[in-house]
Amino acid sequence: MIAPLGPHADYILGSYAAVAVVLVGLAASILRDHAAQKKALAALEERGVGRRSGRRAS
Repeated sequence: MIAPLGPHADYILGSYAAVAVVLVGLAASILRDHAAQKKALAALEERGVGRRSGRRAS
């Protein structure tokens, strides 16, 4: 059951809505950056640039 919010309901609900918008924006930004980094890594590997961690120590 939801408790009554009283006279400040608009402020409270507006704050929750603003936080939800910010969180969705952050998630979208992270997903977009992940896709860009994945694409950049694939392009590097296609050019033959390997990862340093993939080399054996000599």
